Amino acid sequence: MLPVIFAFVLTLTTSVSLAVPVTVPSSLAVQKRFGGFDIPIQRVRSNSLRRRGDVSGEIGLGDDSDLLYSVPIQLGPTLTVVQLDTGSSDLWVTSSACTATTCGTISSPSYQLSSFNASGSSVTMNYGDSTTGTHASGPIGFDTATLAGIAIPVHPFTAVNSTTNTVIQDGAAGIFGLGFPAGSDIQAAVVQAQSGSLDPTDSFLNGTYQYGPLLSRIAASNQLESDVFSISLQRSAIDVGIDNGTLTLGKLPDGVDNSTLTWVPVRLYDASEGGLSAPTFAPNEVYPFRWEIDIDGVYLDGKLLANSTIPATGGVSNTRVSALIDTGNSIIRGPTDVVNNVLTTVSPNYNPSSANAVAELPCTAAHTLAFQIGGQMFPIDPRDFISDSTATNTKTCQASNIVGTDPPSVGALFRWSLGDPFMKSTLVAFHYGNLTHPSVDPPRIGFLSTVPADASALLTQAVDDAQSAGGFQSTLLFLYLFCYHF
Repeated sequence: MLPVIFAFVLTLTTSVSLAVPVTVPSSLAVQKRFGGFDIPIQRVRSNSLRRRGDVSGEIGLGDDSDLLYSVPIQLGPTLTVVQLDTGSSDLWVTSSACTATTCGTISSPSYQLSSFNASGSSVTMNYGDSTTGTHASGPIGFDTATLAGIAIPVHPFTAVNSTTNTVIQDGAAGIFGLGFPAGSDIQAAVVQAQSGSLDPTDSFLNGTYQYGPLLSRIAASNQLESDVFSISLQRSAIDVGIDNGTLTLGKLPDGVDNSTLTWVPVRLYDASEGGLSAPTFAPNEVYPFRWEIDIDGVYLDGKLLANSTIPATGGVSNTRVSALIDTGNSIIRGPTDVVNNVLTTVSPNYNPSSANAVAELPCTAAHTLAFQIGGQMFPIDPRDFISDSTATNTKTCQASNIVGTDPPSVGALFRWSLGDPFMKSTLVAFHYGNLTHPSVDPPRIGFLSTVPADASALLTQAVDDAQSAGGFQSTLLFLYLFCYHF
């Protein structure tokens, strides 16, 4: 399925303020909406200007069996597909220097180094927890990055030549991190090469506007209608959803406004917790590190679950409960003791001490795991709580979309990581705020539940349909767009 994008071009130089938004020709069958334009993906030749400050855009997401959500991105001459990841802050793609030995089999186009402007620095980026850790490494350089028609010249990224990250085995050629500058290994490496030190952090923070993550640079350009982006994810397993997943830039989706969202502040990390030290020009500032928010409580079928008793490490808070909002995580991760409580409740025969323990339950058992955020309940759709155990078994399913993970530690303060099952049930909006002085405009996240009131009935219907068809319906909506151009 090909995505629908808003086509316009935002040209951004290193001085940022020179950004110039451009509209597309009327021959492209543009559908005008408030704050943006809907057009199909096709060649765009822009020739007329729009006024400043009203730029917005939208692009459809690919979906690889609910395991990987992706967007097309163009780097220089190469149009490829990358995984959308709010849990990281760096942009990387496999390069033409990759081999089968160093990068494995790559099905999406790799970046061609012909237009690569090397910085002279290289980096190794690590992902996952202690059980899923992977890495990607290569030289850092610059090229024009184009996303949803927004072209950002001289943008830093890593042209990876070695990776163990399984994202490339699932069809994407890299990762598009949407996180904060404080979590960017690329920005740190480039600034350190220029300044010689990251302490004090003045050079790092001032370098955000030139070397920071792509979306944070776009947000800082003052060209967006609103300094916000939002994500909604589609479902391609158990019960295929009708709507496409969407990344919306510069505005909220149609029909959604601030009053319909529950907004909460992003958790800030001080230096002792693994965050940035305050710069000399803002000695009292504390900076965001991840898209992480406090949660009031976790509920299973309406019952409040006891908090974890597993101690944190590194001297960080043992009582504060926060959650990472992470599109790069295909499941829900939580404290091992709380997760075991959930699994033994929904599957009485589940034995957490067994190495091969599987929490099985009837496919029609509509359990609801919910997170209380900002005083409001945000449930996971029962259809996203379970997964099918085999292609043809429509009676017995597994509660395999929730697993245990590491306790809080320095640099990773969260107890929970709310991945794709949560984001298929919740529209999430992200506001970076002021990147150098967050106290002036604090970062925040807005939530809107999209779980229908009859979700349990829809699960039952999906199971009935699967039994009639001999298996659960599933679609593969991954994006292969190398034959298309902006």
